Amino acid sequence: MNLSLDPAAFRDLLADPDFAENLSAAAGNPLAIVDAGDAAAGSMLAGLDITAVPAVVVVVARDPRALPPAAFDAADLILTDDLTAGTPFVAPADGVAAAIGRIGSVLHANPVAGTSLAMLLRCSAGLGVPAALVAESATYSALQEGREFWRWRAERPVRKAEPPTEDRHQERVLVERAGDEVRITLARPGRRNAIDWRMRDALAAALAMAAADQRCTVVLRGLGPDFCAGGDLDEFGTRPDPAIAHLTRLTRSPARLMHVVGRRATAYLHGSCLGAGIELSAFAGRVVAAESTRIGVPEIQLGLVPGAGGTVSLPRRIGRWRTAYLALAGHVAGADEALRWGLVDALVPDAAPPGPVTR
Repeated sequence: MNLSLDPAAFRDLLADPDFAENLSAAAGNPLAIVDAGDAAAGSMLAGLDITAVPAVVVVVARDPRALPPAAFDAADLILTDDLTAGTPFVAPADGVAAAIGRIGSVLHANPVAGTSLAMLLRCSAGLGVPAALVAESATYSALQEGREFWRWRAERPVRKAEPPTEDRHQERVLVERAGDEVRITLARPGRRNAIDWRMRDALAAALAMAAADQRCTVVLRGLGPDFCAGGDLDEFGTRPDPAIAHLTRLTRSPARLMHVVGRRATAYLHGSCLGAGIELSAFAGRVVAAESTRIGVPEIQLGLVPGAGGTVSLPRRIGRWRTAYLALAGHVAGADEALRWGLVDALVPDAAPPGPVTR
């Protein structure tokens, strides 16, 4: 069930000490839609603190330019039908009503994960990158013990073995050095460069080496038709202790290391760039995408939040509102849209990323 409110009613609701009884994923109301019809209505949102609201707050801006910046913090996502609106607004190509329908469907299926994402984005915006990564990992681990994730896990058959074409001992990451350039290539094309624990550890090792040498630049790319389809779904939920998994993510963290080398790094995207693929790449100082690149963060639909740094890297490029839209609407952005948003910095024709790759 969704609550549709005008700004005055929303303000009155938050003034009630027991507001969470009526607006909460746990209470069956994970989504509040607030219609900011004009400047006077929008001004009613200014100064509202939604940090601890256990639901997703979507503000519909009929006239986005009339919405005061002081009202921005009262929204997890600001939607408008004005296709000329800039940041932080999202103008869905098929209109606000359709976008709200998609968001409602995602939250109906996974209200706790969706609300957790919204609350995490609100809080981590004020944190440094290392602290924000800790918050993301802790939230991810908590959700691994939740009903929504285990429902997804139960509905998805687990493959007992890797495809016969893949050698368990095959290198997951190729590392080359040409002068002061370190080339790091995700090399699991048979699985769309899905990141398993072996690739994570190898990628962390390669990035740690680059981080230690301040002289070098870093090039990140992927072999095969896709840059990276995200984490290896067969490994999701297979660790017996989410608390230990939380510490492991922090100590073997490609996200933290990508942040360290970020200004010296260029990521070349192509094909599918989902989940961890874009979460890690967004830390790079420069992101170049092939024209057919498709970008998304689908973790909410698994009952989780992004766990490879996406709640930290993406907002620092495109803001938390557009990050929330990608996740909560299940939106897959094309390369042109990603360029307009600033998620990528340049487009190139569809072709293999530059530079030789050896095995």
